[in-house]
Amino acid sequence: MDKTAKPDFFDRLQIITEAFLTRRNMKRRIRREKQRGKNPVLDWIEAFIWAACMVLIINQYFFQAYEIPSGSMIDTLLVKDRIFVNKLVFGPELLPGLVKIPSPIKPKRNDIVIFENPSYISRGTAFDIAQRVIYMLTISLVNIDLDESGNPKAQFLIKRAVGMGKDWFKMRNGDFYIRFAGTDEWISEGDYNKAVGRSHRLSRLMAREEYPALIAAGKAAAYADLNMNVPQRLDDEASRLNGIHNLDYLAYDRARLALLRSAQPDDIRYRTLLSRYDLGWYIPEGRIFPLGDNRDNSRDGRYFGPIRADKTLGQGAFIYWPLARVGGIR
Repeated sequence: MDKTAKPDFFDRLQIITEAFLTRRNMKRRIRREKQRGKNPVLDWIEAFIWAACMVLIINQYFFQAYEIPSGSMIDTLLVKDRIFVNKLVFGPELLPGLVKIPSPIKPKRNDIVIFENPSYISRGTAFDIAQRVIYMLTISLVNIDLDESGNPKAQFLIKRAVGMGKDWFKMRNGDFYIRFAGTDEWISEGDYNKAVGRSHRLSRLMAREEYPALIAAGKAAAYADLNMNVPQRLDDEASRLNGIHNLDYLAYDRARLALLRSAQPDDIRYRTLLSRYDLGWYIPEGRIFPLGDNRDNSRDGRYFGPIRADKTLGQGAFIYWPLARVGGIR
């Protein structure tokens, strides 16, 4: 055999394989030696940091945990329900409170959406990031953003997207009416939901038979604004409101403005304000009008107006706690 002959293909493959296995075994041995010499506390911290990073990534870009703080979405969502919100569907934020990734998917009518409260006053970007990181790491168990009474501030709101861009809407005694783009017909929300097969329940805390007293109270307030004595019949009717805490402010204000407009028809202020109730509100294109399912106990678009569709942070996906309520959100 010629000792000077070059190794053939299989000889070279054997040499490469042996070198690879030797190097791999050496790396494993070095890793095991390092592991033996590692402080158990540091090992635990490393595992915790790794797990925390995974939780943050999932919460920030895919599914985030939220706790429902109020009864504004009863019976769809109850106080203390813990839910996961789909952050990917409408485009997640790169960092908490900062640049939002655009998405071709926009909220649809009747979607449950989460968005930043338009009336929320931030304590600064650094605090917002710290608060949201802690909130995400603890799966919504710890919220450091508290008010003077120690209650969590409503930085985020979760509502139903009822009105869409180019709709007109108006309220009548707590009922929502929609006029779709290109039509002149008003349809109640209830009739629309029946027509499209929606089955979510709308809750009311104020009974319909209480509206005459509420309207009388609005008219009585108008007499007070005019520095006139309130007629006894109005005073008696309005007194029935005692003990009713969840009032329909829009119906009250409409009754007040209607009387003021009648008393002072030349005052443009009353005519302008009253026209919103009579003609309705317009929802600009690219915006949605959010409402709580518990209409008498929800601060929503009726108070702060439509919100930009591209500012929605996610869509309600499912309830994970309590166990008796586990399931999808509709």
